[in-house]
Amino acid sequence: LIIMTIFPILQVFHVLLCPSGHGCYFQKEIAAAVSVPVFMSSLLQVPWAQQVIKPDQTVGICVGSKQAMTDAHLTAAGISLNSNYVVEGAVDNGRCKEFENLWIEGKRPDSPQAFYHKAEKEFLSVGTHFFNSHPDMGAMVLECTGFPPFARVLQQKIDIPVFSYTTLLDYAYSIVVHREFHGHV
Repeated sequence: LIIMTIFPILQVFHVLLCPSGHGCYFQKEIAAAVSVPVFMSSLLQVPWAQQVIKPDQTVGICVGSKQAMTDAHLTAAGISLNSNYVVEGAVDNGRCKEFENLWIEGKRPDSPQAFYHKAEKEFLSVGTHFFNSHPDMGAMVLECTGFPPFARVLQQKIDIPVFSYTTLLDYAYSIVVHREFHGHV
């Protein structure tokens, strides 16, 4: 996703974003190649989340598939491997069948589709179980681009800060298109 201003002939890009957690592999290379802020993964929010919770709390990182999330992903996003985080895969062990229908080769039908309310119920079950399994969890980062539609209902259920691709997008937008201030100082 690219936030841009379009002029008749010229396109000016203000920020570059990638909705997938796997984009973090290219964070440094792309940031070095362009002259705009680059946000290649929602995982970039993990170190920030670690800083805004108590030192004895953990950040839960909910990913699509735990086995697909490698140490290389985490370190490319600036996450220290021996720091306060735990990882859970939403589609692992068949717990989110609706997501399998969209993404998992061999399980995905010829015409990929998912039913929103079923997906929400399955994801909420995974997210709350993840949270309840780690009583020291102080924040959760949702890595997958398919999770933000369910972030609010999850946050209402577990009552901790929840970071996602959409919070990254909101932040990226706010640093390149700062809002006007009206009032008294």
